[in-house]
Amino acid sequence: MRYIVVLFFCLIPLLVVSQASDHLAGKKRVSGIGGIFFKAKDAKALRTWYQQHLGIAIEEWGGIAFRWRGSDHDTTKFVGTTVWSIFDDSTKYFSPSNARFMINYRVDNLDFVIALLRQEGCNVEDKIDSSAFGKFGWLMDPEGNRIELWQPPRGQ
Repeated sequence: MRYIVVLFFCLIPLLVVSQASDHLAGKKRVSGIGGIFFKAKDAKALRTWYQQHLGIAIEEWGGIAFRWRGSDHDTTKFVGTTVWSIFDDSTKYFSPSNARFMINYRVDNLDFVIALLRQEGCNVEDKIDSSAFGKFGWLMDPEGNRIELWQPPRGQ
């Protein structure tokens, strides 16, 4: 009897992921674009170009957080942000990808999406970071592009 109880509790996570997969079949896992990051040979000059010609008010850290509103266009509240940033050409942040860009996608439940991607055989990194900015996870697409998944903190 003891072995049956242990087996039952060992199978619960598999059942949850299986049911979650069935539940999410055909539903959105990504809720939006959280950020667009790219490398530049001369990051400082390129940031200046974007400021001068496109009016992007780049902040000291090398990018900008565009704030956006919901469908009601309430000017008093923002419902999210999309970060846009230029990295130095030497950055290792996009590694192991050789691409000159990386896209960050917003998700509602990072752990859940990561578990599903692993179940589906995707190339998901083991590392998950948590900070005041939210939770982050990474994977590689079939063409070698690094993808960042981001679960924003509650209320963002």
